[in-house]
Amino acid sequence: MIVIIDSGGANIASIKFALERCGAKACLSANSAEIESADKVILPGVGMAATAMTRLRKHGLVECIRRLSQPVLGVCLGMQLLFEHSSEGDTEMLGVLAGNCRRFADVPERSVPHMGWNRIWAIEDDKRHPLLMNVEEGAHVYFVHSYYAKLSADTIASCDYGETFTAIASNGNFMGCQFHPERSGSVGEQILRNFLAL
Repeated sequence: MIVIIDSGGANIASIKFALERCGAKACLSANSAEIESADKVILPGVGMAATAMTRLRKHGLVECIRRLSQPVLGVCLGMQLLFEHSSEGDTEMLGVLAGNCRRFADVPERSVPHMGWNRIWAIEDDKRHPLLMNVEEGAHVYFVHSYYAKLSADTIASCDYGETFTAIASNGNFMGCQFHPERSGSVGEQILRNFLAL
């Protein structure tokens, strides 16, 4: 069973459809017992960090998410929520990934938000992360975000938008994509299939 956490994100329907294209069905839930009993959990998100964290606290889901032991995938804002803090609204977040999220600098040559297709690059190590299996170096994926996390020990793929930032992160069973795999064509579908195969 796959559970999509009801975090109020606007991308929930598109994630469900993307999972169905991969042959998987998911239910939407804000019930901690359902979430904890799931085989896999997806934390979506579009919007503001403070609003999403307020919703998670309202439903008593902060500690629920922190103690999950099954594979968890955060998407876009959902990935950012896995980090420790966001400068957006000075928001304390879930803290299962190391680091903080900050806003892209406003400069004439780059618009904020970072919106559109960009390339991702695996971080060099001895073994590729399972989430990146059969994903080519420099593959294009679709981003829409104004805040980002710097590279850290949890970064498994990076992207450049004036600054190099974390495109995919992983720490134990917690993973996150800053981009939208559900809108990233065959590359995004492969990443979702990799997640489902964990």
